[in-house]
Amino acid sequence: MTLSLDYAALSDVGRVRRNNEDSAYAGPHLLLLADGMGGAAAGEVASAAAVQVIRKLDKSGISGEDMIEALAGAVHRANERLSELVEEDPEREGMGSTVTALMFDGQQLGLAHLGDSRAYRMRDGLLYQLSHDHTFVQSLVDEGRISKEEAFTHPHRNLILRVLDGRPDSDPDLEILDVRAGDRLMLCSDGLPDYVSDEVIAASMADGTPDSVVVELITHALEAGSNDNVTCVVADVVETQPSSGSNAQLVGAAAELAQGGTGRGEPTVVVPGHGSGGGAGGAVLDPEELRYAPRPPKRFPWLRRIAVLVVILGLIGGVGWFAYRWTQNQYYVGTDGDYVAIFKGVEGDIPGLTLSSVYEKQNLQVDKLPTYSREQVENNIQADDLPGARTIVSELQRTADECAAKAKPTPSPTPKPSTPKPSTTVPAPTVTVKPPATTPSTTPTTGTVNPDDCDGVR
Repeated sequence: MTLSLDYAALSDVGRVRRNNEDSAYAGPHLLLLADGMGGAAAGEVASAAAVQVIRKLDKSGISGEDMIEALAGAVHRANERLSELVEEDPEREGMGSTVTALMFDGQQLGLAHLGDSRAYRMRDGLLYQLSHDHTFVQSLVDEGRISKEEAFTHPHRNLILRVLDGRPDSDPDLEILDVRAGDRLMLCSDGLPDYVSDEVIAASMADGTPDSVVVELITHALEAGSNDNVTCVVADVVETQPSSGSNAQLVGAAAELAQGGTGRGEPTVVVPGHGSGGGAGGAVLDPEELRYAPRPPKRFPWLRRIAVLVVILGLIGGVGWFAYRWTQNQYYVGTDGDYVAIFKGVEGDIPGLTLSSVYEKQNLQVDKLPTYSREQVENNIQADDLPGARTIVSELQRTADECAAKAKPTPSPTPKPSTPKPSTTVPAPTVTVKPPATTPSTTPTTGTVNPDDCDGVR
């Protein structure tokens, strides 16, 4: 069974306010409401921008869990749009908007919610709130500190904690909801539930068409003395496509701005009935001044950006300076042309910056070292510090000296032949004496360096 929506949307600037900061949209696949805030900081711009971005989801082909991903992405893009608007005009700093959206795929609903606007469902004569208020008093209710009835009259019931405001922490509540034929859905700004009880809302939604229900609900809010904008979207879930639901509806600030207006319409004529009247007698405190605690506009934002850039560059420069100073406390032994040298710094270079230089050039020639020691020096020998580098050079010099000494063997001295003394007594017979069968020694003097270690000395 294929289901569809029969919907209606209506927005009223209210009895006190001179500008409508609410925006709403109703289409075959999307019901959307945004309540802007920030007073002089362009709340109507915020709500209209949010609706204009998110309303693009009103199309077929997105269903099931994909609706959650699509809603999250659309809210994120709307948040980025608000950030861009603040960049374009710093006077808008502090503006924000609630977002409550129901996406419909013919079988289920996808809910995205941020702020204190509300989503309701009427089923079998019972009214159920689908969204959860992001307000201070709702947090007190959740903690059990006050009752729901006390929250209705709490002096800070309009203080909102989470909104779409162009900052990176504006994440909405997301949920998939079931839907069936006969359900009646309703979205509204806080101008309705802050002044009209759930019982009265339920009674109004129990009968009539979506068009008549939105009129009746807004009338109840105005009669109850609501001093805020009041916006409602009502949709019936039906089994057949009604002819009245073929065209999407855009109301509130989004509609006025889309037509080239300013979003600042004339206040609605006072409806006879209950209430103390409009703003004829004295100044009336704008409720938006007590809501969401708009941040004051940031003057000279380019100075802040420059300051941040200077701090970042300073940190990078400081880290670079300390790193360079560290390299200049390092030493190693290497080659400088044909001679051994002590280098200060580390191996390698950065374009435009030399990290090492000759600190002490030695008199020791590289080719006077044996092959193994020469290869070590050519590959650079790291030292712990300058004394350590000098110790390495001393060891290399000792090795070179010992190898040089072993390269010059010293022969053993040849003994002189002895001359026999003439006898003064009886002449003795002549005796021929053969020299000993030995030869002079030519073995080099044994040192502390193995002769094999001196291979390669030039």
